Amino acid sequence: MPPNRKSVMILRLAIVVVLALAGGAWFLTRPAPLAADALDGLIGDAANGAVIFAASGCASCHTAPGAEDEGLPVLAGGRTFASDYGTFMAPNISSDPEAGIGRWTDLELASAIQSGVSPEGAHYYPAFPYTAYAKAAPQDIVDLIAYLRTLPADASPSLPHDLDLPFRFRASLGGWKLLFASTDWVVPDPVSPEVERGRYLVEALGHCAECHTPRNALGGLQRDRWMAGAPAASGPGRVPNITTGGLSWSVDEVAEYLKSGFTPEFDTAGGEMVEVIKNTRQLSDADRLAIASYLAALPPLGPDS
Repeated sequence: MPPNRKSVMILRLAIVVVLALAGGAWFLTRPAPLAADALDGLIGDAANGAVIFAASGCASCHTAPGAEDEGLPVLAGGRTFASDYGTFMAPNISSDPEAGIGRWTDLELASAIQSGVSPEGAHYYPAFPYTAYAKAAPQDIVDLIAYLRTLPADASPSLPHDLDLPFRFRASLGGWKLLFASTDWVVPDPVSPEVERGRYLVEALGHCAECHTPRNALGGLQRDRWMAGAPAASGPGRVPNITTGGLSWSVDEVAEYLKSGFTPEFDTAGGEMVEVIKNTRQLSDADRLAIASYLAALPPLGPDS
């Protein structure tokens, strides 16, 4: 084969290989909403949805301070969350048809909540804890959506995130999901039905690990340090270790704290935990005991070495 022709053939082969790799990367990291039939046959129960709403902590992020209408949260968004990547802004998820989610279908909402994909087919940032909600039962998600539709509408527009480069480009989030989004349970074999219920409330709904577990350089949760404490995202200080390696409270004491906000030393919850307690006190006594039992069943981890 003449040298020039051989060079052309090598160049063409290289182009084919690059295109194939690029196509494969796009396929693996593309935004993937739920399947079209994912919610077939499911009918939402708003009463149970209110419980899921509390357990999932939706109001803590999406309700502006003091924003209520006849006792119901107004999910107008607007709260800011500082991070190493810039500042995230909680969006409006009220029932407003323009500014909120009023026109979204149930499937679009479920895809956002569990797959981190917008109705327009874009990735959401994992500041929205869809990696936890992905483990939730589809019926609970449908119930949650039914409850969201009962809440007041608000026309406040969602504010854009203020992120540093290169984090403004959402295309890279597909690769992040490929590395860190998993529906595997951290505690694979619960020792009792109570611990199994606690696992569901903590790992799938409450997303407690988002604050209590340290992250690696790419922002993925370090599952080998699950609930062992982490730097506070909102400023100086640390979020505490809540494994038995760092927390000596009994199961009953943890359950009481989640109800009243009082510690065994008669101190009170502070910081972000004030919002968490507002949610967990709405759960049943059995669910709070289940959460406490799950935490007691975690491997005891000490401070970072």
